[in-house]
Amino acid sequence: GQILWTNYFMEEQGYQVVETVVYQDNQSAILLETNGKQSSGKRTWHMNVKYFFIKDRVDSGEITIKYCPTDDMVADYFTKPLQGAQFRKLRAMIMNIDPTIPDCSWSAETATVCKSH
Repeated sequence: GQILWTNYFMEEQGYQVVETVVYQDNQSAILLETNGKQSSGKRTWHMNVKYFFIKDRVDSGEITIKYCPTDDMVADYFTKPLQGAQFRKLRAMIMNIDPTIPDCSWSAETATVCKSH
C-alpha cells in the first residue's frame, strides 16, 4: 500500500511514474502475488481476499513484482543485523563506494571515502 501511496503522491506533484517495481526474495510470495489463489496450497488456502490486494494491483499494471536474490536485497541493510562480507557489499552499494577496498570509512569533515585512497 505504501508504494502505491507514494506513486499517487509523486503523480500529484507532476512527476510521471513510468514503472513501479517491487523486489521480492521469496519465490512463493511472488507466485501468490502474481497468480493469487491459484498458487495457494494447504498452508495459504484460508487467506482472506484482502491479502490478494497486491495481485489486483499486478493485474491492473500498477506494480510489477520481480525476483531479487536475498544476497542482493538492499533493504536488508536497513532491516537486518548483517555481518562481514554481506554488510560490506550492501554498504558499498548504498554509499556508492568501491566494495573491493577493505578499509573504507566515511569522514564528514573531509567528505572523503576510504582513507587509503
